[in-house]
Amino acid sequence: MDVMGQESCSSERRVEIVADDRERNAPVVEALRAIPGTEVVCQRLKIGDYQINEWLFERKTLLDFAESIKDGRLFSQANRLTAACPSVAFILEGKASDLTQSRMRREALQGALISLSLIYQIPILRSFDPDETARLLLYAGEQLHRDQIDHISRHGRRPKRRRKLQLYVLQGLPGIGPEKAGRLLERFGSVEGVMAASEQDLQLVPGIGERIARSIRWLLEADQPGSVGG
Repeated sequence: MDVMGQESCSSERRVEIVADDRERNAPVVEALRAIPGTEVVCQRLKIGDYQINEWLFERKTLLDFAESIKDGRLFSQANRLTAACPSVAFILEGKASDLTQSRMRREALQGALISLSLIYQIPILRSFDPDETARLLLYAGEQLHRDQIDHISRHGRRPKRRRKLQLYVLQGLPGIGPEKAGRLLERFGSVEGVMAASEQDLQLVPGIGERIARSIRWLLEADQPGSVGG
């Protein structure tokens, strides 16, 4: 994490929330600073908008959520988030009427929500406006703190859960089921390693032939010219 600057509200407050420094003047940060019991630290986050303990939170307005589905940003961003951190949540902010101008079908929105929550295992939190987003972040910080105290002895829980999340993410790649996902993770060591692997390296994994390797690279580099036959 590259620190570009740092601000704090008070050293006596209970919940520390790190905000990406590009959110420094955002309404959510202003609302957080006005809530007793929070300490806001602004610094550069490589990914995500807010961080509480080991959790990353990505905030999207409903309109931006719809647009990110249209242009393909949503799932590439979900891949980057889960590759960088096993504990990720989305906060979707706004009113249902905000989606009117997006002209996106309800089924497409529901499909994206199902993929994020079931395939990527990313929790989805809803808020009405920046003030409610700020309160959600505070509540999350308080509950994560209580959970840490209540379960401080459960040292073996995180690695097992992390591997499960990694396998879920990899199974979202074309042609990849549970067995191939396990082989990919074993060979490259992490989701990030798989995403960075070349087409030739992918083909070295048992069961990953030329077609699947080419499909994976095409998906991850969707902004590049080229296509994969059906």
